[in-house]
Amino acid sequence: MQGNPEAVVIGAGPAGLMAAEILGRAGVSTLVVEAKPSLGRKLLMAGKSGLNLTKDDPVEPFLAAYGDAADWLGPMLRDFGPDQVQQWARGLGQSLFTGSTGRVFPEAMKASPLLRAWLARLEGLGVSWRTRWRWTGWGDGGLGFDTPAGPLCLRPRVTVLALGGASWARLGSDGAWAGLLAEQGVELAPFAPSNVGLLVEWSPVMRARFGAPIKGVRFDAGGLSSRGEAVISSRGLEGGGLYPLTPALRSGAPLTVDLLPDLTVETVAERLGRPRRKTSLSNHLRKTLKLEPVRMALVMEFSRPLPESPQTLAQRLKELPIHHAGLRPMDEAISTAGGVTAAALDADLMLRAQPGVYCAGEMLDWEAPTGGYLLTGCLATGRWAGRAAAARIKGAGDQPI
Repeated sequence: MQGNPEAVVIGAGPAGLMAAEILGRAGVSTLVVEAKPSLGRKLLMAGKSGLNLTKDDPVEPFLAAYGDAADWLGPMLRDFGPDQVQQWARGLGQSLFTGSTGRVFPEAMKASPLLRAWLARLEGLGVSWRTRWRWTGWGDGGLGFDTPAGPLCLRPRVTVLALGGASWARLGSDGAWAGLLAEQGVELAPFAPSNVGLLVEWSPVMRARFGAPIKGVRFDAGGLSSRGEAVISSRGLEGGGLYPLTPALRSGAPLTVDLLPDLTVETVAERLGRPRRKTSLSNHLRKTLKLEPVRMALVMEFSRPLPESPQTLAQRLKELPIHHAGLRPMDEAISTAGGVTAAALDADLMLRAQPGVYCAGEMLDWEAPTGGYLLTGCLATGRWAGRAAAARIKGAGDQPI
C-alpha cells in the first residue's frame, strides 16, 4: 500500500480481521497491522480443539451468557449473532455442523481452511497487511510503529484497535497496550483471568486419576451453576464445566460439585440407607449409587472420613466441597476479563478520549464462557467497530454495510 491508508486495524485476530472485512467492503483503503509473524494465531490455536464458532441458541439465552456486559453488547450481538456467524462461515466455504449441546463447528474441525479463505477474501477487497509491526502509541500526529525496517508513523483517518486481552502472550495477547491507552485518559478495568482452571494440591493417591474426565456432575459457586465436564490434571481442575463459574471463583466463592445431579437428596439417602451388612461404607456407596472410579476418588479426596449417617452423606455427595488454591495464572487463561470499559466508549465503540479510534474484541471489558460465545463476541464487536469507522470516513452515518 502506497502512502497512508484511510483505515488502520491494529491486531489480526478475529475482531480485527472482521473490522477489516467491513472496511474493505465499504471501499475504504485498509491496512491490518500485526505484531506477530503471522495473522490469526489465536484463531488457529482455537482450531486445535475444533474451532467452536458459536452456540446455536435463541437470542435471549445467548445474550445471558455475557453477564453484566449483555446490555451494552446486546445491539452488536443481535446484529451479528449465532445465525449470522453461521451464514458468514458458510460464505467462506465452510460446511458446519451443530453438536448435541448446540455448539457449532466447521466440519473440518480446524481453523486453517476458514482463515485461508478469509484472508483471500480480504485480499480481494483490497485489504493489505503487515506483520512484525508493533504499535508504540500516538506521536507526531499519527500512529507509531516499530517495524523490521525501523520506526514508522502512519496517519489514517480512522483506527480500529483489536489488540486482544492479556492471556496467551505468546500468541499476541499480552495486554501491553493498556499503558498506551491509560496515558490518553482511557478508562480501563484491571485484567483478570477468565475461563481458566483451578489449582488443586492433590494427595498422592490422585496421581492415578490425572487426565481423567469428570462427567455427569454439576459445579456450583456463588449462585452460578454449570453442568459439564472437567478434567483432573497434575495441577488441578480444568474444563468447560468449570469455566462458566470463573467470575464467582475469582471473587472467592467456594466451589462445590453435585456428584448426582439427577437424583434428589432424599433418593440418595434412601439408597444409602439400605442394609450393607459387612460391606464397607465406601463399597456400599459405590454399589448403591453406581459411582465410577473418578467420582469415587473425588469423594475420598474431599470427604474423608465419610459420614455414617445416610442423610448427611447424601447431602455431602450433593454438595461436595472442592478445596483449591485459586485460579491458574492469567497467561494460562483462555480469555480475560477487564480492559476498555463501556464508559470509555460511545455507542459505536469509539474512544471518547480519541475520536476516530475504535476498539473491538477481547480488549473490551466483557467476558463470556467458552462454547462459541467468545468468538461470536469478537466477530460482532469487530463488525460493529468496522462499520462505524467506515461510516465516519464515508460521512454516511450509521448505514448498514
